[in-house]
Amino acid sequence: MTTKVLELKKKLRLKRKMRIKSRISGNAQCPRISIFRSNKYFYAQAIDDTTHTTIACVDGKKLKLGNNKENAKEIAKIFAKALNEKGISQAIFDRNGYLYHGVVATFADSLRENGIKL
Repeated sequence: MTTKVLELKKKLRLKRKMRIKSRISGNAQCPRISIFRSNKYFYAQAIDDTTHTTIACVDGKKLKLGNNKENAKEIAKIFAKALNEKGISQAIFDRNGYLYHGVVATFADSLRENGIKL
């Protein structure tokens, strides 16, 4: 792809991200789960927007798990366990401008299967 197309894709994702973030907010009892996808890895964190702190996070790079559906299930399982240890059973899902299909949808569904209500 040319740089012009890549810049346009990035710009459109950032517009979606800001539109989504303006509507949702998390707190200590119901944090916002924000995700990030790179070409190789998948990251997620639970954020308390009232105090601007990260409650829990998971890093696919440190776990040596890539950015595919099978690894997203494993990452969600580990992340749900970390959230349950903190006493969190409900959260708001922030897809961060990514389309809700593939790895993102698999991650969200796996969080639901592991006891986190989104």
